[in-house]
Amino acid sequence: MKRPLLILVAGGSASGKSTVVQEILEKAGLDEVLIIKHDDYYLDQSNLPLEVRYLTNYDHPSSLDNELLYRHLNELLSCRGVDKPTYDFVNHTRSLKVEHVVPKPIIIVEGILILENEKIRELSNMNLFVELDDDTRFIRRMLRDMRERGRSLESIITQYESTVKPMFHKHIKPTKRYADVIIPNDRKHDIAVDLIVTKIKQIIGE
Repeated sequence: MKRPLLILVAGGSASGKSTVVQEILEKAGLDEVLIIKHDDYYLDQSNLPLEVRYLTNYDHPSSLDNELLYRHLNELLSCRGVDKPTYDFVNHTRSLKVEHVVPKPIIIVEGILILENEKIRELSNMNLFVELDDDTRFIRRMLRDMRERGRSLESIITQYESTVKPMFHKHIKPTKRYADVIIPNDRKHDIAVDLIVTKIKQIIGE
């Protein structure tokens, strides 16, 4: 197996990264794809009291174990499997459960801050940034966190105002400059997706 193609997909929280990735895969007719969530590489906080974990700024680069992700990506790009961590968003710490993943011809890593780390960017073949306006992202995030992560409306609003919004403009939005393609997700983006699909097929030699 030759070196897999690595694609990094960034964008604000709830901008629609996963939806856009799925659209790209469907249009390209690709099924041998490994998708990794940068969220699973949040630092372990099991040594901290729960009330302290609640204060974690998940939108700051320091919240992520990028050294571990970098090592894992190097292993996967060298065609070796890894035991990937998973994250427990209810208890605000790394889960005891690990997931063994094996390399596939295409590896996609999604995350709000995935383009922020230079070492990880240097491994990538293609960088994408999904863009959506602040209000729509907030509504999507609110619904997701209530349904999937057991959060209260009050905690979601507090977190958004104190960290999510300011960190987006400080740390996430500036990484657009590292993107090969910026995908607008508030209107039709067929052309951007078609260009990406064409490039992927070109790189993998189809």
